[in-house]
Amino acid sequence: MAKQAGKASKKRPSILTKEDVAFFESYINNASPTGFEAEGQKLWLNYIKPAIDEYHVDNYGTVYGVINPKAEYKVVIEAHADEISWFVSYISPDGLIYVKRNGGSDHMIAPSMRVFIHTDQGRVPAVFGWPAIHTRKPGTEKTPSVENIFLDCGCTSKKEVEDKGIHVGCVITYRDEFFTLNDRYFGGRALDNRAGGFMIAKVARMLKENKKKLPFALYIVNSVQEEVGLRGAEMVVQTIKPNCCIITDVAHDTTTPMIDKTVEGEFKCGDGPLLTVGPAVHNKLLGLIRDTANKNKIPYQMDAASRSTGTDTDAFAYANGGIPSALISLPLRYMHTTVEMVHQEDLENVVKLIYESLLVLTPKFNFKYL
Repeated sequence: MAKQAGKASKKRPSILTKEDVAFFESYINNASPTGFEAEGQKLWLNYIKPAIDEYHVDNYGTVYGVINPKAEYKVVIEAHADEISWFVSYISPDGLIYVKRNGGSDHMIAPSMRVFIHTDQGRVPAVFGWPAIHTRKPGTEKTPSVENIFLDCGCTSKKEVEDKGIHVGCVITYRDEFFTLNDRYFGGRALDNRAGGFMIAKVARMLKENKKKLPFALYIVNSVQEEVGLRGAEMVVQTIKPNCCIITDVAHDTTTPMIDKTVEGEFKCGDGPLLTVGPAVHNKLLGLIRDTANKNKIPYQMDAASRSTGTDTDAFAYANGGIPSALISLPLRYMHTTVEMVHQEDLENVVKLIYESLLVLTPKFNFKYL
């Protein structure tokens, strides 16, 4: 697949410092399920604080830092902070625990996975059990579903479970942690979309380190509750009332098996960020970003959204009478699993593209089509 802009012939030096990678690892390893993002937001805020002039936290936990807050013109760069998870929905008399989704959790990957059940008394380890292959009858064996997957925390009665502080409504997260593969990929659970939070914070830190002065107020927004319907973005956009927005999220690498490219398109980790065309994406802002990528030789891939983008872009674009918005996505393998993977060069190129786009954007930019 041809790239839209050429790479340099030699690998560029990494823009990521040891401090950056250490933060990214700790941020991925921390649990921040939808509706319970506070601990991750604390980590994120500590990382971005040196680069911002002030910060705010809204009633549901969205956090945003501001650079040059006295300026009237407001630009947002945004990602979402929450990860998919599960809720305890039922505890059986023999101490097994049944679940409901919190976001788009994948029932197919659950069996044999290790989890933490989060309680007021602390984290309780458990596993998603599944009948052994020896006990299943070929041709009649059931596949995993939300109705039949269950947790085992080593208890043999409902009372024993409840004595550990577990109750209906406790949130559950997978225990898998950050890893690297082949000095090329970052991996783990919840790169969707804590990778985005990391990237926008890195943009802010680069602006500070390079002593760049922007002619507008820059809001670096880490929204909550995207995985259940863009809810955090819907709230915070009403508070900030920005003039334009650049959103970053993840998108599918479609080059792995069992994905139909004629339906999903062809996108590959390592070939650069995805730029989306679609009704919610403002064509002139997208044009500015594409021109910036071409000028700076940042590779990118083009995607098309037939209706909604399915990201916080939709919440920002259609608020307050219409806010010019664009989406820059990070290609990712194995979305909503515990082994999500992104290419380091793609991650760095998203950072560079947002950074360079901010440097050419001005309050005088004319968004009108006519």
